[in-house]
Amino acid sequence: MNRSRTSRRLALAAPAALGAFALTVLPAFATSTPAQIATSKANGVTYLKSLQAADGSYAGSGLSNEWAFSAFAAAGTAVVDVYPGGDTTKNARTVYRNLLGTSGWPSASPVVTDYERGALNANAAGIDPARVSASRNLIANIYSYWQTAEPGYFGPSANFNGTVFAALALGGAKTQAGGVRIPQSLTDSLVARIRANQHNDGGWQYSKAEGNPTALATAGDVDMTGAAMAALCASGVPNTDADVVQAKDFLKGKLVNTTGAFNSMYGVNTSSNGWGVAGLNACGINAQTGDFVTLAGRTPVDFLIANQYNPAGGFKYKPSDTAPSAYASIDALRAVVGGGFTSAPPVPVTPGAPQWVAQSAFTSGTATKLALTVDDGAGNLKACAVSITPTGTTTTLGDVLTAAIGSAAPSGCVTSVTPSSGTGTVTAVNGKANSGSNSWKVSVDGSAFAGATRGKVINVGDTIALRWGA
Repeated sequence: MNRSRTSRRLALAAPAALGAFALTVLPAFATSTPAQIATSKANGVTYLKSLQAADGSYAGSGLSNEWAFSAFAAAGTAVVDVYPGGDTTKNARTVYRNLLGTSGWPSASPVVTDYERGALNANAAGIDPARVSASRNLIANIYSYWQTAEPGYFGPSANFNGTVFAALALGGAKTQAGGVRIPQSLTDSLVARIRANQHNDGGWQYSKAEGNPTALATAGDVDMTGAAMAALCASGVPNTDADVVQAKDFLKGKLVNTTGAFNSMYGVNTSSNGWGVAGLNACGINAQTGDFVTLAGRTPVDFLIANQYNPAGGFKYKPSDTAPSAYASIDALRAVVGGGFTSAPPVPVTPGAPQWVAQSAFTSGTATKLALTVDDGAGNLKACAVSITPTGTTTTLGDVLTAAIGSAAPSGCVTSVTPSSGTGTVTAVNGKANSGSNSWKVSVDGSAFAGATRGKVINVGDTIALRWGA
């Protein structure tokens, strides 16, 4: 998600020996058949399994192969079922969860996209991103990058990419029950920023364009258009929405007649095609029918499969390349099998392995974070990560709000709460008091809003939303 093409495309070298297999040959003037897609999936999964290190890892510091988890999940392979040499103790999910839970991850100078990448791939691996460990809550980590001066942006607004992937992570990484964990007000703020950054041609770029007519008039980028339209659809925007339709038309206009490639600003390549198709997939738009079949009978999926080595399964980055690329293979396979940028984890086949793993309770004395939004009902939404050190296996809403006054990032999410102690009804937050039928209400992990009390039990990883209103 770092948009440096050198690191994004080239930092991950694939085993060169796997490049010595023949490319798939597609029949002339035909879209890829279900049988061809099934073969591409099977071989692609085999290739991605070959990227696993001997210790079971896919990820480390910086950009790495953990995006394979989103491709595995989309292809129906549980990440816990991926392990080297028959050693199930080194399965990719357990190794990744252990990495995410370390204090040194992701780096000494993290950026918001580190946590968004982690949340999307943890979700695909069957790790609840809000409950990675007693100390790690990836949803709260993302909340900590909320831009108070520019509500709706996550991370510096100049890097619009961070806001797109916030929407993908917060909207796409659902609860274990399949529900949206964040409040509608936060979703709406994200959607508004994504819409405001859509270029005049219907596409998006990784940098901010909102409020800048010159930037809005520049050409969009296939990759970010795929990601941004997926972010809209992950946020509940239908594919009939005018902005999604404009994005679809933008991608249609980039099709190369003879191959089905998207003519991206980085040249024809499988990663750009993969991101474009992933955006279409996320919005329920078939990349093999209608607008996405060229006059020559080619589709974006055709282009991807035509650049896959079989039976080895890796994909080239560019048609002129002579070996597969790990990152391009992840992008391409995820798209070919119908995935977006994350997927719910498949049910494992490893005996005894659960579909999901998650921290079940706070550990007394272990510092952690909780995600909190405060909506005053007048359009002043605030989001933050609250640092708290619980003294038991659960905590209370009152303790969270008290902690937020002095230990929230960004600060100012909560400046005061009444009453300041006890277990009773919350009567005022940030100086705004209950008034008649309008009062402070609370929701946890997307549950229905109910009257807020200081004594309400809060569990590890809960995503908390406070709202003033009827």
